[in-house]
Amino acid sequence: MLCREDYLMILIRRREGVQIKDIAAELGVHPKTVSRALKRGDAPSHKRRRRGSVLDPYRWKVDALTAAKVWNGKVILRELQALGYTGSYTVLNDYLRPARRERRAQGRATVRFETAPGEQLQHDWGERWVSVGGVERKVYFAVNTLGFSRRFHVLAGFSQDAEHTYESLVRSFAYFGGVARSVLVDNQKSAVLERRAGGEVRFNERFLDVAGHYGFVPKACRPYRARTKGKTERMVRYVKEHFFVRYRAFETLAHLNQQLLAWLGVEADRRVHGTHGEVVIERFACEAPALSTLPALPYDTSYRETRIVGWDGYIEVRGNRYSVPARLCGKVIAVRIGLDDTLKVIDPHGDVVARHALRPMVCGWQCIPEHHLDLWRESGAVERRDLAVYEEAARWN
Repeated sequence: MLCREDYLMILIRRREGVQIKDIAAELGVHPKTVSRALKRGDAPSHKRRRRGSVLDPYRWKVDALTAAKVWNGKVILRELQALGYTGSYTVLNDYLRPARRERRAQGRATVRFETAPGEQLQHDWGERWVSVGGVERKVYFAVNTLGFSRRFHVLAGFSQDAEHTYESLVRSFAYFGGVARSVLVDNQKSAVLERRAGGEVRFNERFLDVAGHYGFVPKACRPYRARTKGKTERMVRYVKEHFFVRYRAFETLAHLNQQLLAWLGVEADRRVHGTHGEVVIERFACEAPALSTLPALPYDTSYRETRIVGWDGYIEVRGNRYSVPARLCGKVIAVRIGLDDTLKVIDPHGDVVARHALRPMVCGWQCIPEHHLDLWRESGAVERRDLAVYEEAARWN
């Protein structure tokens, strides 16, 4: 069965003009499977349930033994059998194989790996304590580096969560004017949710959405082999030792990112790289034509949440309340909270019906008067009664 990564590969190869039968041969599937995926516009949505293994109750013991550097499968098998394990040695060996592979890889000397123009972008995070608005704060910065030219982009923020990870990629693609064929990430939860036996990777669904929007193939470093993305790790160190040594205080986070962008153009892009020996921006001129074109609209990296609209026509977001059209009172709506502190309210039909700038509670509830015109009309409709009604009631009393 095709997975989302397979579909992204199909999409990219098709854009490159590769024939369907050749794509199918690469993936080891029937050409009709590739044709159906292209017609459907995605990988199959149904998921197979993972079957349990007779080894599952004993994995803790296997992990404890390997952590103690016991790698002999026969020895481990005897230990498990003493605990009641009835499975075969083959099942145990299949479980041990990926860990053994990683153990052997850790002992090997690192071989420098060079990529073709436009082939790969590597992503990584760093952190530094700096003064922002007169307050010492920890800032995180995402570095996205092109493998061929070593040109990189940096985005700083107060968080390194999934949304900031995706935003860093979006801005780096815009900075480079195109998209690399693959993006290599560490095993952070914003990208990789799980690694299964045999090295299979389950990517974060939203990370796959970003990949589909921009047309790149997501790839993850093997566990304990983060040096496979050494190009961008060296750029993280470069930012620390060059930018943050020179600049230590910033008015705002926006000011910090403005300084980073200016520094990239003046210094980082103009440096002579120690490996390929060329000026980075000049080598990038050879890589730029190999990057794929940007989509018409950037990916929306906003936080995605839901709210129930109160009967007063307001929703609560991050400690303050914001108005929405009165017709949505009592309904469940979606909200999009941008990294620039903008708020979009989306009705059940998918239409944006309100926009606000986030404000602290001290600024008071944020209201757009047009949202509540109907509520005001209803509250102003007071019933008028003839005085004779009250005179009749007095006689009865």
